[in-house]
Amino acid sequence: MYTDFLIKIKNAKAAEKTTVKAQATKIHKAIAELLAARGFVKHVEVKGKGPKKYLEIDLESKKPIHGVKFLSTPSLHRYSGYKDLKKVKGGFGMLIVSTSKGIMSGETARKEKTGGELLFEIW
Repeated sequence: MYTDFLIKIKNAKAAEKTTVKAQATKIHKAIAELLAARGFVKHVEVKGKGPKKYLEIDLESKKPIHGVKFLSTPSLHRYSGYKDLKKVKGGFGMLIVSTSKGIMSGETARKEKTGGELLFEIW
């Protein structure tokens, strides 16, 4: 699940690791690419073949991860319309939303006027 994936990245950055390896799933890849676009991680690459694929994430960015707040859980799913998507920490953080058009940041979902399930906030 993406919760373990995010905690793995957060802990590796706190321990000043340079890379992290994680299972390559579609949701992990989409989240890692959003984090790379916002500067939380430096680079994301899929390695391996077939069922042994994994993500190699380069953590050498200067932007630290101070916190992660999970909004939806397996037992409680939170949904929101695009008008209710707010900035995280005054624009310093990022909201990740699972929409019908795929996983995207809250900012992109507002621009495309698409609501969806609120996954987590990261700052």
